[in-house]
Amino acid sequence: MNPLTKELTEVLRRSSRVVFFGGAGVSTASNIPDFRSATGLFNQKYRRVLSPEEMVSRSFYERDPEDFFAFYRDKLVYPEAEPNDCHKALAKLEQMGKLTAVVTQNIDGLHQKAGSKVVHELHGSVLRNYCERCRKFYGVEAILETSGVPRCECGGIIKPDVVLYEESLDDTVISKAVAAIASADTLIIGGTSLVVYPAAGLIGYFRGKDLVLINKSVTPADGEATLVIHDDIATVMREAVDALE
Repeated sequence: MNPLTKELTEVLRRSSRVVFFGGAGVSTASNIPDFRSATGLFNQKYRRVLSPEEMVSRSFYERDPEDFFAFYRDKLVYPEAEPNDCHKALAKLEQMGKLTAVVTQNIDGLHQKAGSKVVHELHGSVLRNYCERCRKFYGVEAILETSGVPRCECGGIIKPDVVLYEESLDDTVISKAVAAIASADTLIIGGTSLVVYPAAGLIGYFRGKDLVLINKSVTPADGEATLVIHDDIATVMREAVDALE
């Protein structure tokens, strides 16, 4: 174990209200790539290359639902993915009574699958889908086991319960995330470059003692942290939490 990971273990040992705030890098070890890294696609209707962000925007969803769902099924839903060591370490930390919440930008549901109970999903989840007309809820199979635009029995479009670009975050989820971060004595930020707002701005609510940043690359908040680890988050979290036992 490297010295920085040992230092993280000591931070965890003296903490009782840890909150973890994670981004796309948390799911990399589960073979879920950041969809924003996908190559732009040439769209015949617009005769230009559309970026991944455009493909999962509210306006594109409304204009071209067929192309939206084709991209969504291919790039955002990974039904075979399993929790990695970071997900498992966080679930274990919660069981120890040290972790009070996970705040995630991810939509894959892997934190819950690993066993975490308190998870605030800022951008929703691919596992939940609902009819825009009658509000009936559906599982992920309603998207994966259909082609084209998925339809409810009432005829309405079944929309993924995820926050698209141009849509606002859910106020209730934001409030819970802010409350968790504001009451934490330690905030661990992992697997995110902290460039996606408004989610990245949530760290401004932290008033605790230890701010830990774990990311392979430099982030805008590195200078504010009490501990910065530029390493693989799955390995770091597994080793740090295992050393608590």
